[in-house]
Amino acid sequence: MDAYHIPVLLHESISGLEVKPGGDYVDATFGGGGHSREILNRLGNGRLFAFDQDADAADNLINDDRFFFIRHNFRFLKNFLAYFGVEKVDGILADLGVSSHDFNNAERGFSFRFNEKLDMRMNRNAQKNASEILNSYSETSLAKIFRNYGEIRNAGKLASAIVASRTKKTLLTTGQLKDAVKTCIPPKYENKYLAKVFQALRIEVNNELRALKELLLASLDVLKTGARVCIITYHSLEDRIVKNFFKAGNFEGIAEKDFYGNIQSPFRIVNNRVIRPSPDEVKNNPRARSAKLRIAEKI
Repeated sequence: MDAYHIPVLLHESISGLEVKPGGDYVDATFGGGGHSREILNRLGNGRLFAFDQDADAADNLINDDRFFFIRHNFRFLKNFLAYFGVEKVDGILADLGVSSHDFNNAERGFSFRFNEKLDMRMNRNAQKNASEILNSYSETSLAKIFRNYGEIRNAGKLASAIVASRTKKTLLTTGQLKDAVKTCIPPKYENKYLAKVFQALRIEVNNELRALKELLLASLDVLKTGARVCIITYHSLEDRIVKNFFKAGNFEGIAEKDFYGNIQSPFRIVNNRVIRPSPDEVKNNPRARSAKLRIAEKI
């Protein structure tokens, strides 16, 4: 099986979704379709609406009358459900990881393992790519991206090195970026450091955290009472947003309380402890190692 088709935390997420036959569900991150296929296996005569902005995902479409594919970012969830005449759904699933297919596709520029164009666009019709960001953003803006999205301690030094390099030659490839920042990399931590650099750039290119917030806000409007939302995250920035929103219905995690001191939240947290992949799953699919699943139920 191609790595594109290995769904992360499949059993845990679909079980947590509690699929009801005849219900309406959303797979916000279709990808290889692994989660969607398992939802359909339990769906009876219901409907599944799957979102993905990546053109490559269209190669994995499922031939099923209950399946509706929407080639757009999940941030437009509410609008497209309305287009299909759907006001409320019985559950939402989102796996926020970049697929192994995209990481292994050198020309997409997601991985520092290859020397290819600095792209990193999930939607290849989008205007802004990683190269444009590196060559046009101010040193202050670059430092902010690497500090906030990569949690890189020497973000200022890193941004300075990039600006110094681009004044000599435009940064166009992943190899050029690696050369530009090599003096910033702590000894023995090259892969971990570069992973943070590439993560930060990818988040900025695709506006990932804003899209996640818009998905969560939309879930408040489209989930039925008792419906569940399952989110799989892969780094602390995403996980913090999801954790706070499930806890309090806002991104600061500050819950309102009623007159008696009871916490007022639009969700009931299903798993108080985050769900992680088993050692066997990580062995079979190493990209699952950082995955965290959180499940909440709309009150």
